[in-house]
Order: sequence, then C-alpha cells, then structure tokens
Amino acid sequence: MAQAPAATYPHGQANLPAESHASGHAENTSTGLGHRKLLMWTFLGSECMFFGSLIATYLVYRNQNLNGPYPSEIIDVPITSLSTFVLLMSSLAMVLALNGIQRNKPRLGRFWTLMTAALGSVFLFFQVFEFHEFAIHGLTPRTNLFGTTFFTLTGFHGAHVTLGVVLLLIMAFVFSRSGREKLGLVLAVSGFYAVGVALLAHFFKIIPPIVGAPAFVITALGLAAMAGGGYLLAKPAAVRNVKAVSENLEITGLYWHFVDIVWIVIFTVVYLISANDGLGLAQGLGH
Repeated sequence: MAQAPAATYPHGQANLPAESHASGHAENTSTGLGHRKLLMWTFLGSECMFFGSLIATYLVYRNQNLNGPYPSEIIDVPITSLSTFVLLMSSLAMVLALNGIQRNKPRLGRFWTLMTAALGSVFLFFQVFEFHEFAIHGLTPRTNLFGTTFFTLTGFHGAHVTLGVVLLLIMAFVFSRSGREKLGLVLAVSGFYAVGVALLAHFFKIIPPIVGAPAFVITALGLAAMAGGGYLLAKPAAVRNVKAVSENLEITGLYWHFVDIVWIVIFTVVYLISANDGLGLAQGLGH
C-alpha cells in the first residue's frame, strides 16, 4: 500500500514532531532572542534614558541650593554603603536562584528567589530609615533643589526595587505548586515583613503607635510565622519540572540586575561625589 504523504504547513515545511509543539520555548527570531526577552531589553533601554535624565538633572542642579540642609550635613556614607552592599548581594542571590531553577531544583531556586526578595526588602528598609532621618533634619522634596532632585531620583529607584521584589515573590509563588508550599510561603513572607516593620517602628520611632510592647508582640508573631512557613517550605515535595519557567525568572533577573547597576551609579554620584557639597556654606552659616 502506498504511504500517505506527510502533512505540510502552508509554507511547505514538514510537520514538526509533537514534542516541538509541546515545549514552545525555542522561538525562531531574527535576533536570536525570545520575544519576551527582547521586550524586556527594549524596556530596560527606555529605563536607561529615564534614569539618565534624572541623574543629569541632579548634576545640573548640584550645589545650587540657596538654603540648607546641605548634603554634607545629612548624608551618611557608611550606612548607605551597607545598604548598597546588601543590594549587590541580592544580585548574587538572583544568579543562584536562576541556576537552581535551570538545574530543575525548585526548592533551591525558590529559596534563593526569596533570599533575593528579602535582601531587596532590607535595602528598602534602609531607604525608609534614611528618608525618615532626612525629614527629621528638615530635608523634604520642597526644602531646596537638593531635596527635590534627591528624593525624585532615589524615590523612583526605590519604586523600581519595590516592583522587582513583587515580581520575585510572584515567581516564588509560581514555584510553589502544592497548597502546603503556598501556605508556607505566605506565612514566611508575612512574618518577615512583620518583623521588619516592627523593628523599624521600635528602634527608629518611624511608626509611633508600634513602639515598645506592640513591637515586641509583632516581632514574636512574625518570627513564629517565619519558622512555621520555613518548616512547610523545607518539607520534601514531589519532584516536578520547573525548567519550563526558567525564562520567566531569567527575564525578572534582567530587570533586577539593571536596578542594581542603576543604584551603583546613583550611589557614586549622590553619596560619594556629592557627600561634601555645601560644606563651606554650612560652616559659614555656623551649622
């Protein structure tokens, strides 16, 4: 009997094997990049122009203040250096997270994804503390040109870090398939942020109602939630294939590394180069 001819596509290509359709990850594009990854690179290119304009504006109005407080009076380079180190370590955690997922180790990938989000959140806690301290010393966006450009630049960067943390938590949730794992993730994340808010409120008086006994109660409950969530997440889970979502985490990682690189530029320009701006004026005014 004569064999039936192979099914063809409109363009004359032979029918592809079923597994090629099932995978759906190898996109044949002229750039060699998947469409979503190319879209992220395009978005990051526009973000370079956005932050470039903000940094240029800060430099244009640098040392143009007619009144204090001046950068030399309030900028604390050692504390900001510590927060910068925390953010840079989050990039290492991001690499380890992607490596774990690409090796089809969901618990390892999820751990490092959560660690990246935690380090990014610690950086945000530092930023909240810094903004609060600056406000106490009289620097707000309406005080002078330094306040306006500083809070605009660092505030937009903080918003980008916040978005990155949210994306990382969503990815960690995707890696948690069972109800037990999702419950453990919610408990661990909720406990972590409860402890962070309680510590900020108690030691730095950022949230007056949460000072003293309420802060200790919230901290204890947060630590208990973290312990319970960690236990649920650490229990052995059914082996499953998570390599299919590795591209999602890789795209998130591109965004996260970009945010870290932008902060290196901001830290250099605002904190290292401008740390002594206004020193002579402050001394002349008797500050």
